[in-house]
Amino acid sequence: MKKTATRLADGRELIYYDARDDAVRDAVDQRPLDPISTTSEIRRDPLLGDCVAVASHRQGRTYHPPADACPLCPSRDGKHTEIPAADYDVAVFENRFPSLAGDSGRCEVVCFTSDHDASFADLTEEQAALVLDAWTDRTAELSQLPGVEQVFCFENRGAEIGVTLGHPHGQIYAYPFTTPRTERMLASLAAHRETTGGRNLFDDVLADEHADGRRIVLDAEHWTAFVPYAAHWPYEVHLYPKRRVPDLLALDDAARTEFPQVYLEVLRRFDRIFGEAEPPTPYIAAWHQAPLTAPDRADFALHLELFTIRRTSGKLKFLAGSESGMNVFINDVPPERAAERLREVAGK
Repeated sequence: MKKTATRLADGRELIYYDARDDAVRDAVDQRPLDPISTTSEIRRDPLLGDCVAVASHRQGRTYHPPADACPLCPSRDGKHTEIPAADYDVAVFENRFPSLAGDSGRCEVVCFTSDHDASFADLTEEQAALVLDAWTDRTAELSQLPGVEQVFCFENRGAEIGVTLGHPHGQIYAYPFTTPRTERMLASLAAHRETTGGRNLFDDVLADEHADGRRIVLDAEHWTAFVPYAAHWPYEVHLYPKRRVPDLLALDDAARTEFPQVYLEVLRRFDRIFGEAEPPTPYIAAWHQAPLTAPDRADFALHLELFTIRRTSGKLKFLAGSESGMNVFINDVPPERAAERLREVAGK
């Protein structure tokens, strides 16, 4: 992998990740952009104790542009975009409309490919491996920024999810705090250790899924994909490396090598579960990494959570009163049936 860092016209950082060591990235951003001005701030809810990012500048962000005006495509034919090069493998840049900025953290956009009409599932294993390398490198770099507590790599796909740009891409958030969801995991981890005489919760969850077997979707040499026992979403898959590590940086070579084939297969099954007549399955894919300052960081298990809000053909799972008002999920699809369905569409 070759990494080339440069700056956009308004001063934001742009990094190219290339599979070839001889790639040359010397294109200059020709756009007459003003320096970025953001108003992001973090406010803590006194009742719940969690944090909310207030970012009013995001009201003006790009919203569903036509394909020929996509800001994530390469700059070609006189059309200048966020990526000055005429082509690229993987590109990462500071978000022009960040939810977090300055002392409140940092947000980056990760473009998986220059092909506007592709998706992550269309990538080759070599391309997916390069994205994994980029996620890992950005985790390492962002972890060094002052005040950053947690690095979150994720992808939103589909208009149903709320994606405003159709080009295949994800994002990375560098939070200045530990997120509420992770705090709950850490609390459960500590409680489990206390009540079981030192056992690890993540290890036990993975062992229980293997022992049961009904919710296993894919069992590879170094990774396991399964539908969790208490899945919140109609189709939800958790992907764990079999050797517990706290973050992407700690993955060994064997796990890194196998990840692309496993993840691509799971994504392709997601696109098959509702049949070819349906549009591509909308989903969120979220990497859970240990917070940087967690006292029990080594006990945390890196894992990826993938889920869709589509519950059946033509129907979405909406977060209504119970979910939105009380955070109590009601799942219409039994996890065992979801896993069975994801096994049925293997390799079709």
